[in-house]
Amino acid sequence: MSDIVITADNLSKSYLVGHQRAQRERYTALRDVVAREARNFARKTVDFMRGRQIVQGDEIEQFWALQDVSFEVERGEVLGIIGRNGAGKSTLLKILSRITEPDRGHAILRGRVASLLEIGTGFHPELTGRENIFLNGAILGMRRAEIKSKFDEIVAFAEVDRFLDTPVKRYSTGMYVRLAFSIAAHLEPEILVVDEVLAVGDAEFQEKCLGKMHDVSVQSGRTVLFVSHNLGMINQLCGRSIWLDHGQVKMISSSSAVVSAYVQHGANQKAERCWSGADTPGDDIFKLRAVRICQPSGIVNSALDMAQPFEIEIVTEALKPVVDVAVSLRVLTAAGQTLIHTADIINSGIDRRQTGTRTLICRIPSHTFNVGTYHLSVGADVPNVRIVFSEDAVISWTIEPIGAKMGRYEPQAWRGMISPEYPHWCVADRPILVTKN
Repeated sequence: MSDIVITADNLSKSYLVGHQRAQRERYTALRDVVAREARNFARKTVDFMRGRQIVQGDEIEQFWALQDVSFEVERGEVLGIIGRNGAGKSTLLKILSRITEPDRGHAILRGRVASLLEIGTGFHPELTGRENIFLNGAILGMRRAEIKSKFDEIVAFAEVDRFLDTPVKRYSTGMYVRLAFSIAAHLEPEILVVDEVLAVGDAEFQEKCLGKMHDVSVQSGRTVLFVSHNLGMINQLCGRSIWLDHGQVKMISSSSAVVSAYVQHGANQKAERCWSGADTPGDDIFKLRAVRICQPSGIVNSALDMAQPFEIEIVTEALKPVVDVAVSLRVLTAAGQTLIHTADIINSGIDRRQTGTRTLICRIPSHTFNVGTYHLSVGADVPNVRIVFSEDAVISWTIEPIGAKMGRYEPQAWRGMISPEYPHWCVADRPILVTKN
């Protein structure tokens, strides 16, 4: 019989969302205002007396963040959780971490849980790094002797030894993340829950975290739940994954199968996507407006010639000067493997002090990709600080061997993901050294 450590049975969670009326009459009498406010006050009073959520707004909508989510996780398994923003990933982790209660269903966790859901969760800003290690360990249910035995390993992994006796309110965001993850990973919880918070760390630290989570699961037999928009990490680390869509389980299978279905569903062979309403990715400072695949002439096209270059256009809008925001893109295969990951901070010469709409162009040379289907994910972040937006598989396109000339070999016959035109093969013009055994 398999050793099940997490059982989720029909988990459902709803929230009340308040809306202001979209269209109000131009002339509003005082009696109408008084009547409306009286109704809202009465409703809020009833909600307060019954212990329900207090919501601002004239109209109230019930929003289901999770609906009938069920799954099981075995001991030592690394389970990935993917889905678009608002799919219910963080809500699920908060329920499993006992931060919030479900409206329906239940979850059984057999073991001690350590959660890394938000930067600096469980830290006191006025305490030093040393004091917060003991505080956070105590919150996780560790004894003082147990914390002391792991103290040196925690500090070495987080690389904060120089600032150990400095209040954490003076730490950078990256230092916060390093110390928080190090505490959670080293204090030997049976279940480790990690949200997208690792995305704000630098690349070297992310690799350390992936290695540590692998050691936690393989060597120690502990269970890891891992949420990430980095589909390459999900494929690399997780044997099995869950795809959440609008609060429901869309698919549970091997990570490769789930990621492949997810990116193909998301892009759905669209060469252009635009945003203008409330669902526009971004915040009140920086927004994503459009993404498209173009031929060199500027024509949007989802079927591209292998022998021709093409361009990726990303339209953004800066509502305020954003000198510290970097826009990045990932080109993925149909299986979710990242081929290119680049950002506009590389050789762009962009003046980031200007506000307004800006069109970024990333030019891809001819003979870069082999025949096949590819997907594009777009993001923006303040490096090592925060994520502005992260959109998976927003568009897709196919590469066709229209003008490719490769002798008697057809481009489709080549197994590689790239198809470079150069360098050429040639016969060596120097003696070949043969080593005899």
